[in-house]
Amino acid sequence: MELRWPHVDMLESYAAALRTGWSPNTMRVEAAREELGEIANDPVAFVASLVDREAAGPPIEQPDGSFAERLPGFRKWMWDGEFSGTVNFRWQPGTDDLPPHVPGHIGYSVVPWKRRRGYAAAAVATILDDARREGLSAVEVTTDHDNVGSQRVIERNGGALVAPFTTAGAAGEIPRLRYRITLT
Repeated sequence: MELRWPHVDMLESYAAALRTGWSPNTMRVEAAREELGEIANDPVAFVASLVDREAAGPPIEQPDGSFAERLPGFRKWMWDGEFSGTVNFRWQPGTDDLPPHVPGHIGYSVVPWKRRRGYAAAAVATILDDARREGLSAVEVTTDHDNVGSQRVIERNGGALVAPFTTAGAAGEIPRLRYRITLT
């Protein structure tokens, strides 16, 4: 498995994963449907939107309907001959800190039929190099409190548990864990 920059040549494989119900956003399952619509509307623009190093995209709608400033960030795709998952990185220039509406620097999701192959751990290890290049000395990564696989991915990459916390979800409060990975 390697990480690749999203490209229209790989888009059909990505869209096929979305059509199975897999979502690149583990906190918003409706993201799959939304992205399929964006791909159908303008595939080139969709791929371009996945790399936004200047935070030029529109503000991000929050669960309460308010809008928050977008951070610089990008998404890379896990690829083993076909789309296997995604890893994203976002940061606030000049600081390791994140604004309250951003749960972590790194997010990742592997398609169900490719899990337990070490893809997520390898993707996070690689994206940590991007974080170092942006000058960060540490990153935060969050996961659901019961997602043992994700906890192992974070810990394999040097993550130390900072604290449990909760986020608001459609069905109430969702217990989560916040980890910190020091970049030395």
